[in-house]
Amino acid sequence: MWGKKKHGIMALLLTAVMLTGAACGGGDGSGGGGGNAAKEANGADKGGSSSGALKKVTFWHAMGGTNQKVVEQMVTDFNASQKNVQVEAIYQGTYDDLLSKLKASMGSKDSPTLVQMYEIGSRFMMDSKTTTQMQKFIDMDKYDLSQLEPNIVSYYTHSGKLDSMPFNTSNAILYCNKDLFKAAGLDPEKPPKTFDELQKSADAITKTGKASGANFAIYGWFMEQLLANQGAEYVNNSNGRSALATESTVNGDAGIKTLTWWKNLVDSKAAINLGRKTDDSKKAFSAGQVGMILESTASLKGLVDSAQGKFEVGTGFLPKPSDGKEGGVIVGGASLWIMNDRPDDEQKAAWDFVKYLASPKVQAYWHINTGYFPITKAAYEDQTVKDNMKKFPQFQTAVDQLHQTKSNSATQGAVIGVFPEARQIVEGAIEEVINNKKSPKEALDGASKEITSKIQQYNKTVKQ
Repeated sequence: MWGKKKHGIMALLLTAVMLTGAACGGGDGSGGGGGNAAKEANGADKGGSSSGALKKVTFWHAMGGTNQKVVEQMVTDFNASQKNVQVEAIYQGTYDDLLSKLKASMGSKDSPTLVQMYEIGSRFMMDSKTTTQMQKFIDMDKYDLSQLEPNIVSYYTHSGKLDSMPFNTSNAILYCNKDLFKAAGLDPEKPPKTFDELQKSADAITKTGKASGANFAIYGWFMEQLLANQGAEYVNNSNGRSALATESTVNGDAGIKTLTWWKNLVDSKAAINLGRKTDDSKKAFSAGQVGMILESTASLKGLVDSAQGKFEVGTGFLPKPSDGKEGGVIVGGASLWIMNDRPDDEQKAAWDFVKYLASPKVQAYWHINTGYFPITKAAYEDQTVKDNMKKFPQFQTAVDQLHQTKSNSATQGAVIGVFPEARQIVEGAIEEVINNKKSPKEALDGASKEITSKIQQYNKTVKQ
């Protein structure tokens, strides 16, 4: 039976881990589209007998605002497309709120069937032993994973098995104010690709007196992306993928080089520091106060819309050192996990809904209305997506960056159970450097030591 309760370890994990991180930003969107019909659910109940009763699937998610309406529409469309499964989507607040409620529901009749979990909660979900690996359903159905984007699937794949299905997916790109580029004598069609080029471009914009050259929110996700873009790992043991991670490696050469560059941008007035809130960075960009920012691809439509009538938005790949090793971007966002304390037929019904969400037409609708990547390659052939790409050509940068990323342990992303804490520790280290309290090496050595300690404490609670 798949639906076994395995909660012994969960009590330890829940007291050992504090998940306090923020997730990648979501984009707003508008547009229309429908969904494909889901395949019929033909599972057996816990007793092994067939059941023709309607199967209810409770889906907990953290998509608020406009994105919540999109999720609810997809659920409505799925429910109307067949007569075997009824999905109820329940918004649970932020990712952290959702996780807290998930903890409280474990072992009770109130637990969900399907849950959305942000990407940095993956190791925790795996170690909790409370989920049914998505690979079981894939193998059962002979589901063709090759139809999905490989660089997205690879993040949620461990030891050759897919643990959860990607859902909302984004990565980080460089946003540029083309008008400020022109005013500074820069080519707006050639955004900077390297650290040095970005420094020169930012200097030129600042010297016009019209705006500051750049601002990067002090967000740990950006540091993770900048490291991966240099082929650098965040923790040891192949980013925690060949074996349980035991040490942080954020204080390696790539980390020191990145933080030194970041500090020099601020010290030279080429960039300004607006703190940790990405919303503050986006507001400054939309107001024409800074020439460049780093931000999630999921924010693209909102940023383009907010600049309408004021300036033209350009996009570029994430910058890297001119001598940086081959790397790429890590996907952000969240994935879908099926909980193993629900009856087998209920889990199979949840799988039918997951397949529906991954279908090309539904992915096209999801992408257009939220700004997240389609996880299904065929979605790009949908006419609605083609039309949307013409309307927002800046998104092609995001697609090209994803497709040009080489899948390796660095770009697959780190897998650690204390990732939210680690992210905040790194943010603290960046602040120490920007505020002239520590050198890049001192700050990252301290961060690495603290993260390593938390990883080792966490590992003691995990039964392998």
